[in-house]
Amino acid sequence: MGRKHRRRPDVSGDLNGPAAYGARRVEDFGGEDWVVQTITGSASTKTYRCPGCDQEIRPATPHVVAYPADGLGGVEARRHWHSACWSSRNNRGPRTMRSSRGPRY
Repeated sequence: MGRKHRRRPDVSGDLNGPAAYGARRVEDFGGEDWVVQTITGSASTKTYRCPGCDQEIRPATPHVVAYPADGLGGVEARRHWHSACWSSRNNRGPRTMRSSRGPRY
């Protein structure tokens, strides 16, 4: 019996294109509206620090980027969160601030 020919989906070489990022949505956090966008692992190329758990988000890790919906603050206002940390952001207590030596547990 012959093999079935399976077409590969049409994927452009640009990993930063629309397929790499999820749809934007607006969510409430701390009484403000935030634009939230899901980032795929292939689009994540740098290490970030999650403000929810104060741990690193390693490259190639899918995560969430959130920034104020009012557009003020520019690039400096963007925050990269683990998806689970963003989902439970309203259930957390006060955050322990990180010292210059690293995270505190």
